[in-house]
Amino acid sequence: MENTINNGQNRRDFLKTSTLAGLTASLALAGCSTKKHQGEARTNFKVAPIDPVRIGFVGVGGMGSNHVTNFMKIKGVEIKAVCDIMPEKVERIQKWCTDAGRPKPDGYSKGDYDFKRMCQRDDLDLVFTATPWRWHVPVCLEAMNTGKHAATEVPAAYTIDGTWALVETAEKTNRHCVMMENCTYDRIELMVLNMVRKGLLGEILHAEAGYLHDLRALKFSKSGEGLWRIAHSIKRNGNLYPTHGLGPVAQCMNINRGDQFDYLVSMSSNSRGLNLWAAEHIGPNSPEAKQKYALGDVNTSLIRTKKGRTIILIHNCDSPRPYSRIDLVQGTKGIARKWPDRIHIEGKSPEHQWEEFDKYAEEYEHPLWKALSKQGEGHGHGGMDFIEDYRLIQSLRTGTPMDMDVYDAAAWSVVTELSERSVANKSRPVDFPDFTRGKWETNPPLGIARLT
Repeated sequence: MENTINNGQNRRDFLKTSTLAGLTASLALAGCSTKKHQGEARTNFKVAPIDPVRIGFVGVGGMGSNHVTNFMKIKGVEIKAVCDIMPEKVERIQKWCTDAGRPKPDGYSKGDYDFKRMCQRDDLDLVFTATPWRWHVPVCLEAMNTGKHAATEVPAAYTIDGTWALVETAEKTNRHCVMMENCTYDRIELMVLNMVRKGLLGEILHAEAGYLHDLRALKFSKSGEGLWRIAHSIKRNGNLYPTHGLGPVAQCMNINRGDQFDYLVSMSSNSRGLNLWAAEHIGPNSPEAKQKYALGDVNTSLIRTKKGRTIILIHNCDSPRPYSRIDLVQGTKGIARKWPDRIHIEGKSPEHQWEEFDKYAEEYEHPLWKALSKQGEGHGHGGMDFIEDYRLIQSLRTGTPMDMDVYDAAAWSVVTELSERSVANKSRPVDFPDFTRGKWETNPPLGIARLT
């Protein structure tokens, strides 16, 4: 998700394609593409064990560099190649590797598409991309079509066609395509999943989630994500970043594994925050202050599942506020939420009162957190980044299914275009695609992972 493309032509190309995407959305009111999608969905897909796992990186800005640091601390990983359009970033990673006593990875920095040359290598098992959003699908497709597994930062895609392309290519090539949603590995989210699996909250009826993060200063910065993220705010109006909040609650609801997202409705507030911030910090007559931004400051989407569960999903990145992902799960026996961390269990908690999670930690702390949280300290977002990277490598080395597969990547990411369609058409319901082609009804639920 960090910047690895330069400003200029790429941004202009993005704005053109965004305009076309908006037109397409306005013409397709009732749901998704009418194209018939071929192929058969996979259940609990796994491959033969790979050890060691040989990785090529595409995009080594902030998040890409964090992942490199994590992988250098995980057994069974070889960093073979690094690609970024900025040669100095490639050289930095190469130095990190040699300073750590590792072989120097080969560098690729000959323009936007040099990742294709890297993917042609025959000594890579996994291609990992942490590029701006527009490059996630192209890099993953190139990786899978050249025989590699693919892992991408979030969101995996931001169009319906992009999500289908990932799903169908993964099926055709028999390769993993994993979206690295780190928030599913945070402590409270893991603990709540464990509670749900053990029945503490009863039947799950409802969830609330979101990405509420003041990004105004970042969007106007002249480096990193500021070079490309603001372009999305100019042209798009919906939930542009759904997966951090949605992923954990989707796992609690067994989405794609016993239930499925059915349809959503979405609406956005007025756009005010970016103009006001730019006027105060850049100047009232600056182009940034006078720019018209399509993105409403607060987007609220309502999702209903096939089994009748409901989800409130919020996107709020242009308002003055503390960070939150909400992460509320309501069951017939109790409720758990984050921000603030609190829980209430009928028959266990004092009536009408919240309790601290620590009261339940001894019994319900997730085994992954118990085993890996110490190793993950200082390695990204409180340790959850390390755990997600560890689990990716563990699944490949042991030949076991991923915690998050290509169908999760598609279902969680497709909210972006679906919400844009609904917003553009007075919050009319929009159907979710069935990426599993019916397999969601019989797929087994995600288990509670442990170290093996």
